[in-house]
Amino acid sequence: MKIALMMENSQAAKNPVILKELESVSDSLGHSVFNVGMSGEKDHHLTYVHLGIIAGVLINAGAVDFVIAGCGTGQGALMSLNAQPGVFCGYCIDPSDAFLFNQVNNGNALALPFAKGFGWGAELNARYIFEKALTGERGAGYPVERREPQVRNANILADLKSALACDSYVDTLKKMDQELVKVAVSGERFQQCLFENGKNEEIQTYIKSLLS
Repeated sequence: MKIALMMENSQAAKNPVILKELESVSDSLGHSVFNVGMSGEKDHHLTYVHLGIIAGVLINAGAVDFVIAGCGTGQGALMSLNAQPGVFCGYCIDPSDAFLFNQVNNGNALALPFAKGFGWGAELNARYIFEKALTGERGAGYPVERREPQVRNANILADLKSALACDSYVDTLKKMDQELVKVAVSGERFQQCLFENGKNEEIQTYIKSLLS
């Protein structure tokens, strides 16, 4: 599994801590981590709005399979990511949230609060969240006797979101403020992740046109 970690300006200083915990879990599972957001306060400036665009591009291009994002409360990142076609983001403050999101909702992104409640033992909480989010049978249901309606509802939501989206994700990108998109896709690590792992040539070509 390819996993993108993306953090915005207000919590960029915590990126090394979160990245270390995510990589410790991912490496043990054979997953790859791409640190595509801000890695420090002096890095390419991003807000939680930009994170949604980054997640949308990477997920729809097939460059990554799962996204870990967040902001001060996690709420802004949650809304921004869920505004994107193809991105199904859950809100996660503890390991049980991650477990239930994995089992019940089977989404492809998580938004975490990196300021609110981020105190003593926060790095341990992050590590345990990642363990629960990235292990176990996805969509297995909880409790297991509820699997059938949970899978059905998750599929209904996916169909609904697909019906509301444009035919092409590039068409979606074109409807956005292009300066906003340009800022979102200007990071070097993001571009490396997209262009080395993306499977959708239309999206990649469009992003290249914005950067040229």
